[in-house]
Amino acid sequence: MLVTVPDSPPLVDATLGRTIETAASWHVLWARSNCEQLVHDQLVSRGFHVFLPTLEVWSRRVGGRRVCRVPMFAGYLFLHHALDKWSDVEVRKARGLVAILGDSWERRATVPAREVDAIQRIVHGGLPALPYPFLKEGQRVRITRGPMADVEGILVRTRPNKGLLVLSVQLVSRSVAVEVDCTMAVPV
Repeated sequence: MLVTVPDSPPLVDATLGRTIETAASWHVLWARSNCEQLVHDQLVSRGFHVFLPTLEVWSRRVGGRRVCRVPMFAGYLFLHHALDKWSDVEVRKARGLVAILGDSWERRATVPAREVDAIQRIVHGGLPALPYPFLKEGQRVRITRGPMADVEGILVRTRPNKGLLVLSVQLVSRSVAVEVDCTMAVPV
C-alpha cells in the first residue's frame, strides 16, 4: 500500500517504511570493455536519457596517428531516470551492460546531480580534459616526476594541487612528511 506524505513529494511504502523514488536521478551503468557506445545507443533508442562523456585523444594505429573519441570514464556511463522495476529491467536488457550500480532495483546507487553537471560542462564547453587517477587521503601513491620521482608514500592531506606525502621507515618506526604537487602523484 502506497501513502503520500503531506507537503512532501516522495511516496512512502507503508508496509516497508521506505521512500520510493519518484524523481529522476543520475545512475551509473557499468558496461563491458569497449561497449559503452553500444549500451548508450541501445538505451537512447528505447527513450532513456543517457550521458556518455567522451574525450578526444591521440591514437596510434597502423598508418599513423589520429584523434579519436574515447569514454571519459572507461566502462561507465550515466543514466538520468526514475528507475522503477519495469525501467530497471528494460535498462538491464541492453547488450554489453554488466550492471546498474547499487544493491538491488529498489536501492540503486545515485550520483549527485552537481557532479554530473560539472562533467557535462566540461564536455559541452569543449574544454581540454584528460583522464586523471582518482586520489584520496590515506591512499598509497607514487610520485611520477620532479625531484621526488619514483618515491612512494601515503597521501595524507590534499588541497588544490597540494598534498602531504608521508614517507615511513618501518624498522625505526618513524615517518616524515613532505608537501608535493598532487598532479605528479599516481595511485600504486
